[in-house]
Amino acid sequence: MKNIYFLVLTILFSHFSFGQVVINELDSDTPSTDTQEFIELKSNTPNFSLDGLVLVLFNGSASGGDSSYFTLDLDGYTTDINGIFLIGGPEVSPVPDFLLFENTIQNGADAVAIYLGNEADFPEGTVATTTNLLDALIHDTDDADDTGLMTLLGLMEQINEDENNNKTTESIQRKDDGTYEVKTPTPGALNDGSGVQFNGIMISTSLDEYNEGDSIDIVFTTEMNVTSDLTFDVIITNEGFMTSDYSGSTSVTIPTGMNTVINTIQIVDDSDDEGDEVMKITFGSIPLGFVRLNDNKEVRITDNDFTVASWGTPVNPTFGNVASTAPVDYYNPLEGLADTALVQAIQDIVADPATVRTHSYADIVEILSSADQSPENSNQVWLLYTEQNRAKLDFAGFTDASDSWNREHTYPRSRGEFGDYREFDDIADGMSGFFTTNADSLRHANSDAHGLRATDSNENSSRGNQHYGEYNGPAANQGSWKGDVARGIFFLVTRYNALQVVNGFPDDTDNTISELGDLATLLDWHRNDPPDDFEMNRNNIIYNWQFNRNPFIDQPSLVEYIWGDNIGQTWSNTLSVNENERPEFSVYPNPASDYITLLAKGKHGDVEVFDTLGNMLVTQSFNETTRIHLNLSAGLYLMRIYHDDTSVMKRIIIK
Repeated sequence: MKNIYFLVLTILFSHFSFGQVVINELDSDTPSTDTQEFIELKSNTPNFSLDGLVLVLFNGSASGGDSSYFTLDLDGYTTDINGIFLIGGPEVSPVPDFLLFENTIQNGADAVAIYLGNEADFPEGTVATTTNLLDALIHDTDDADDTGLMTLLGLMEQINEDENNNKTTESIQRKDDGTYEVKTPTPGALNDGSGVQFNGIMISTSLDEYNEGDSIDIVFTTEMNVTSDLTFDVIITNEGFMTSDYSGSTSVTIPTGMNTVINTIQIVDDSDDEGDEVMKITFGSIPLGFVRLNDNKEVRITDNDFTVASWGTPVNPTFGNVASTAPVDYYNPLEGLADTALVQAIQDIVADPATVRTHSYADIVEILSSADQSPENSNQVWLLYTEQNRAKLDFAGFTDASDSWNREHTYPRSRGEFGDYREFDDIADGMSGFFTTNADSLRHANSDAHGLRATDSNENSSRGNQHYGEYNGPAANQGSWKGDVARGIFFLVTRYNALQVVNGFPDDTDNTISELGDLATLLDWHRNDPPDDFEMNRNNIIYNWQFNRNPFIDQPSLVEYIWGDNIGQTWSNTLSVNENERPEFSVYPNPASDYITLLAKGKHGDVEVFDTLGNMLVTQSFNETTRIHLNLSAGLYLMRIYHDDTSVMKRIIIK
């Protein structure tokens, strides 16, 4: 047995001493984006198999405990003719042999190490060790030395990637004598500029977005003129973008003595609303002597067959075009109840464990893509707060955060103490995949679509976890979202026992983490921005998924019986219009600024606005929902509405 063990060690030693692999270059910090960070390995011999090796990244921070946070099993990979193997982010050029997600490599003080072994030997959280260690590099960006990590890896030196105080990107590069220097990065090439020089080839298009029916000139360019015809294939399909969506050849030839060729693809203009799609231009096999400077070039194809809804956006709302899909008897259990009995009866409906379903946080992307779909374009979503459309494709999880949308918790997660649950929330399994839930299942508030909205990613960050009233939206917003948010909050605090809405702005330090303000503000928002068709359609779609509805959309008067002017009174779905239903005519917002909307379902007539001295200042006809533009000083005014030989007087306030 001892002889066999000695033989194995001898084989391993001779194998790896012949082709020793080291960390040749590291760029852990590319300013702002961390899309160009990379790790470059080097073998002493060309085309060297990396079987039996594993790359491990260690976190040297206090919370990281000098333990592993990323592992890459190198089985199946081989270095190139210069002995180089490149691992890097999505914007590294030339294209890495293995692609990392952006910002994978931490900035330091941290470590990169190569071991004999495999991925299973280093589960996340494994403390750094010298056992089976081939090479290691401890790096930082102006951080103090991590002496503990140095001891664990048997190293005497930690290299500062920012030692030159250079504001542009630099990398740590190994010299032939085994020491390091910091200078301009050279990914995919030997650090001293020697070795075989490759001819780089790249893909470009004049635009990043085209419409159906357009022709696209795809330009292929090499760094140096080719010495013989360079022929290769490209692939341009991607998920829903199929061969039926374009015509043209995908075989490309750059002629001898040239360095560029244009390949034209014609996008088919069909009549199907398939949604916006992404064409991805990907190199096939590239001949020896060439490297890809970029790859997987994405081009958006905008579908011109989108549909327009029969109802308006929240800033141009319509009413009565979308009917509730609630069963006829859905709200019968509320009849004749008041106070806590009314609240409990609502909760018994919307949190019924025998009926109500909850889906994963990943499923919310699909739900919001439908529930928050823009009435103006079926391929876009309508964004809360910023009151604008955005392409469904621009979800922040699928693209850069800039000009993207994401999932906004109207009741902030940090205030509700609900968050991601990886075993539940990371997988989108569609409408058929669900869990049961109840009023105490606070964790499910994280993925309750009634409390989530599509929002601009940057505005979502700006809102943070502010209370409403503290937060009133971006500058110049029209407030079309305010009633929607109020009713969403009223739903959540009724649905989940642990959540509360209160007056004022509770201080986080007062153990009021499950309280959200401001109730008075939310009541005003609810009254001045009544449920419209957009919100009713949203309620119907979520009902299809979760089997519960937001009752404050279907029956907005309920708000007054729980938090407003009718507290303590008995609620009935059959009470008179004057007391409990939306009036024949309503105006909002009120107080107003430069306009007011008159809601007069099924009616038309004329409206006049007077000051308190009786001077008529505005006259205008109306038909159903009409926006009346005002140019008035702050104060109290009277609005007279004429309809069928009768008139109704309303008071309005200009702020």
